[in-house]
Amino acid sequence: MLTTEEKTLAVVAALEDVKANNINVIDTSKLSTMFERMVIASANSTRQTKALADNVVVKLKERGETVLGREGEESGEWILVDLGEVLVHIMQPAIRDYYNLEELWSKAQAARPKLAPAPKQA
Repeated sequence: MLTTEEKTLAVVAALEDVKANNINVIDTSKLSTMFERMVIASANSTRQTKALADNVVVKLKERGETVLGREGEESGEWILVDLGEVLVHIMQPAIRDYYNLEELWSKAQAARPKLAPAPKQA
């Protein structure tokens, strides 16, 4: 089983193999208990989004990883590959610009309140 970092690097390599554009990795470990990394990449066509998703699945399965789910393959504008602690979003540029996940998650980081220190025991 790969570590989160190894899995993330394997995803990025699989995306680069099929010429994904603008690959971005977001560390969500302090924002979510559901997943630790989000990888976002752009594709120029429906065919490329599907090819990228397929390559991610094939490469990760070759390394013994389980794919928990795939969504969005019908339209091909935005495909999500769920690898457990790593989520992969493959989006066409117009969809990526519209949803702007990078900004959404950066705002979540900025808006997350800091926990007050525990009161000292007397």
